[in-house]
Amino acid sequence: MRVFFKTFGCRSNLFDTQVMMANLKGYEIVSDENLADIIIVNSCTVTNGADSGVQGYINRFKDSRKKIYFTGCGASSKGKENYEKNLAFGVFPHSRKEEITELLQKEQRFFYTEEEPLHIDSTIVSEFVGKTRAFIKIQEGCDFACSYCIIPSVRGGARSFPKDKILAQAQALLDSGVSELILTGTNVGSYGKDLEGESIATLIESLFKLQGLKRLRVGSLEPSQISEEFLGLIQDSLFEKHLHIALQHTHDAMLEIMNRQNRVQKDLELFTRLHNQGFFLGTDFIVGHPGESEEVWEQTLETFAQFPITHLHPFIYSPRNGTPSAKLKNTTKGDVAKKRLHTLKALTQEKNYYMRKAHLKPLHVLVESVDSYMPNVYHGLDEFFNKITIQSSTPIQSGQWLEIAQYQIHKEGNHAKI
Repeated sequence: MRVFFKTFGCRSNLFDTQVMMANLKGYEIVSDENLADIIIVNSCTVTNGADSGVQGYINRFKDSRKKIYFTGCGASSKGKENYEKNLAFGVFPHSRKEEITELLQKEQRFFYTEEEPLHIDSTIVSEFVGKTRAFIKIQEGCDFACSYCIIPSVRGGARSFPKDKILAQAQALLDSGVSELILTGTNVGSYGKDLEGESIATLIESLFKLQGLKRLRVGSLEPSQISEEFLGLIQDSLFEKHLHIALQHTHDAMLEIMNRQNRVQKDLELFTRLHNQGFFLGTDFIVGHPGESEEVWEQTLETFAQFPITHLHPFIYSPRNGTPSAKLKNTTKGDVAKKRLHTLKALTQEKNYYMRKAHLKPLHVLVESVDSYMPNVYHGLDEFFNKITIQSSTPIQSGQWLEIAQYQIHKEGNHAKI
């Protein structure tokens, strides 16, 4: 029997899919859903729109002979509906993904709810299928209570994976040929809060000692989680020169409505400090959340322009059923929100372009793929998390590292000929 894994959502879900793949025995994993007898849908439920995207995918197979299994964060919000409508043969929660082989062998349909909300996986993933860099989940869950977010209720409270397991996981992936690792989780910066003497900083210090590591990246951090110890460690040459720090907004009134812990002045001081140390900086930004009046938006944009942000993950607010924000009246029209989003994206792209021009220096590039249409053109990422296109007269392997001293800087990205 052939199995296809369809993953929606964040890096944690990508890692969860790898955990299922590592535990699957006696089945063939395929990369084309059309060839599959079984499809495992690892769902995302972060917004109502995310639910809709997952549902649209599942609905495509309602008249097919493929067996659909439903898991992920959406199992708690949409699992029962899909099971009762006979759209899913089986539904199972996060805590049972390591039982994937046994679940697929069941002859009767099943619907399992989450009975172990504080579950921690024990699987060591020794190969990250189809990737030149690998994600490592270091923790699960979140203790924050942002008013727009449903994730703490579906992922549970913050809990850390044992440090020795993370180090064993990392070394196994490095031994398999991966040389860049990305630490991920529901709320990465909370790592160690439930472990005596541990933190994200102490974990990074231990990871730096592993054989085969060439670059370490960290997933999204909260401003309040960045300590002086962390700021000292990231000066190491193994650490990326890019950080993603989740601001969500640049107006204190909006941060208050969102029940966020960060505030603008301290955020700006942190970003300015990191910028002066040569870091490229990314963030998340929610546009059009209830409370974002025209006056608030104008002040927001003025403040946003002061931040040295080079990478942006903006999205238009979408009410999530079951969250406090969903109960608030939203007066921002869709076309207005779209215009605001595009304004932020354009401003960020300009800042990225000018920062790349100001940081004209040799780049350490991990080649990730060959172009689909031009076999002598390759794509990679540098230490600043900027894309680069490389035209080469000789073949380059995915996963190969290059130091590129001569390249052209364009608004859409960097380009090199070697």
